[in-house]
Amino acid sequence: MGLSAFVTRFSLALVLAAGSVSAWAQSFKVEDIRVEGLQRISAGTVFNYLPVQVGQTIQAEETGEVIRSLYRTGFFKDVRLEREGNVLVVFVQERPAIAKIDISGNKSIDKEPLLQGLKDIGLAEGRVFSQSVLDRIERELNRQYFSLGKYGMTLESTVTPLERNRVAVNIAISEGESARIKQINIVGNQAFDEDDLLDQMQLSSGGWLSSFTKEDQYSRQKLAGDLETLKSYYLDRGYINFRIDSTQVTISPDKKDIYVTVNIHEGDVYTINDLKLAGNLVVEPEQLFPLIDISRGEVFSRKKVLKSAEKISELLGDSGYAFANVNTIPDISGDQKQVALTFFVDPGKRVYVRRISMKGNTRTRDEVLRREFRQMESAWFSASKVKLSKDRLQRLGYFEDVSLQTKPVPGSTDQVDIDVSVKEKASGSIMAGLGYSQSEGITFSTSINQANFLGTGKRVGFAFNTSDINTHYQLSYFNPYYTVDGVGRGFNLMYRETDYDDADIADYATDTGVIGVNFAIPVNETDSIGLAFDIENIEFKVGADAPVEITRNVQTGDDFLNYKMSLNWSHNSTNHSFFPTRGGKQSLYGEFALPGSDWEYYKVGYRHQRYFPIIEDGLTLGLKIDLGYGDVYGDRTEFPFYENFYAGGPKSVRGFEDNTLGPKGHDSNGNQLNDTHVGGTIKTVGNMELYFPPPFDLVGQSVRLSAFVDVGNVFNDSNYKFDVDELRVSAGLAAVWLSPVGPLGVSIAEPLVSKAGDQEQRFQFTLGSAF
Repeated sequence: MGLSAFVTRFSLALVLAAGSVSAWAQSFKVEDIRVEGLQRISAGTVFNYLPVQVGQTIQAEETGEVIRSLYRTGFFKDVRLEREGNVLVVFVQERPAIAKIDISGNKSIDKEPLLQGLKDIGLAEGRVFSQSVLDRIERELNRQYFSLGKYGMTLESTVTPLERNRVAVNIAISEGESARIKQINIVGNQAFDEDDLLDQMQLSSGGWLSSFTKEDQYSRQKLAGDLETLKSYYLDRGYINFRIDSTQVTISPDKKDIYVTVNIHEGDVYTINDLKLAGNLVVEPEQLFPLIDISRGEVFSRKKVLKSAEKISELLGDSGYAFANVNTIPDISGDQKQVALTFFVDPGKRVYVRRISMKGNTRTRDEVLRREFRQMESAWFSASKVKLSKDRLQRLGYFEDVSLQTKPVPGSTDQVDIDVSVKEKASGSIMAGLGYSQSEGITFSTSINQANFLGTGKRVGFAFNTSDINTHYQLSYFNPYYTVDGVGRGFNLMYRETDYDDADIADYATDTGVIGVNFAIPVNETDSIGLAFDIENIEFKVGADAPVEITRNVQTGDDFLNYKMSLNWSHNSTNHSFFPTRGGKQSLYGEFALPGSDWEYYKVGYRHQRYFPIIEDGLTLGLKIDLGYGDVYGDRTEFPFYENFYAGGPKSVRGFEDNTLGPKGHDSNGNQLNDTHVGGTIKTVGNMELYFPPPFDLVGQSVRLSAFVDVGNVFNDSNYKFDVDELRVSAGLAAVWLSPVGPLGVSIAEPLVSKAGDQEQRFQFTLGSAF
């Protein structure tokens, strides 16, 4: 119903009311109230809104307010009053209710958020229908689609009457094609080329990936972001008076092409001539000045200024000032082209944490989260401890997302609450490895693990391998908090039958059984020491074609009982368990067959991974190194061949088959056997990888791509000594997808440095499925 119709009906109602009132002649005492015309709305609802009650005397001039009160409810499209004796009769005509809302043609805006938006405005199933609300929604939808660059969109709303005073609302949307950016011009730039400035912008006139990246689709929000990026580009390079004078967006008559013109004023480059601290300095200035990244004489940079203010705020946050505010006040000297900066510190009130609340952990127990927290309740707030707590929760690997929110306590000036929200992911997994080579064909291995058993944070695993090469069973258990101080303890039980001949390594087989116990002892927040004790029994079956490296040490039926101790130090400062972008992992380990073992030996190794963010939420550089060395002591003169290091494969040097690099075996006459691979006592593997998100956001944050270079090999101290010229090198592309069925890793590598006899495998992948 339009405004004119509403005014007409409302005026008529007032006229009728006036006529009724004139028939009343004068005021009267209401002995009863009767409501006529109700269908869905109860009489009690009407009585609640009526400004007159039984027993009250109603004046003639009050009838207009009675009618207006009922109109204001929005329930009725017609209201009139009559008097029957001393009974007030209210005649109403209800507005129809919305029985159904159907939206079609909406491709760019999801239906569920759209329906929720309609509900927030007032259009939802079960509510009273209002044409004015529908008109408002049409205007808002047009605005939304225009902001997405869909200027050719059309919208048609249909209201269909139904029985029982109901209506069905249908909104048919024809989105049309998004207008494409034909050209972007920047006018007024002198210090920088237009192409360099356009490279900073998200919008562009398109390229060969535009159908995926949508970079040539105009959006008002994207343009606003690009203008801010352009402003930051100049302000970070000293142009403190830079401004955008105007922006013109022109659309072609067919509404398909858009032309954008940005007029800018660069101004002059300014340098820093003075730096000051002011305000309530609750921390000594000597602690604050080193946090300022910019110095006198430097070109002004807004990025450095903001970073300096952020560092000062973080230091104050560590001292309990959770809501510290640091404002930078510039004093610009236009004549000298210089600026003096004053960092004004407002620490606010020092606060302590009243309560830490957890939500979202439907499977994981609260204590599993709380024991990772370094910020305590009833203690002074510390921003660094809160950040460390978040990192520790993310490193658990139980959660897809972890967010922390600090909120002031209502009615208190010195208390805050911390709300922890987590999104759990499947902690159980069935991991599978799948590969293909001409020698082995298809191989399959799998393991079942519960990293968060029954929500306790304990790890339970059962691994098995049923390929032609291995029959492997392993049962493991680990409690990371065996003591309240964080000392972990676990047990391991393993049995494995391995036929190395089927793996084209060498003609022998082993049956191995291991039982052991292991401990993890925390040193600090990022370092821990691991200690393990194992009893291992190995029985050998040696074939007729076994290389001399094996036959001179063991024969069929020989078995060895070894008492092994492992000691390792590990460091983990990464910010994420799956896709880290900063921090690193280090591990220094040693494995020793103790005196009294049948084969006394030792192995030592060092692994290091480091991640450097190049572009925030973009490029990350990863460096990895894996070194190992083994030797014997006691009566034995040769290192146990079954403990040798191997290289090659998806987790080592990609582009080469698993475990095929390094020394080859020999027959009894000293001739090399090219199809046997005996490994080595020296391992050197390195990797450099550049990680980046996919160029188009189709799968959110579950995919990471990389370009890599791998280098490495294994050596020994006799006939294949370490030589840089013997290192193998490969390069290629890789992708990891945290798919609904588990992580999928794929790599395509090209061996850059290889030798005759190397077994190359350019395409490799591993697959896992979650439950």
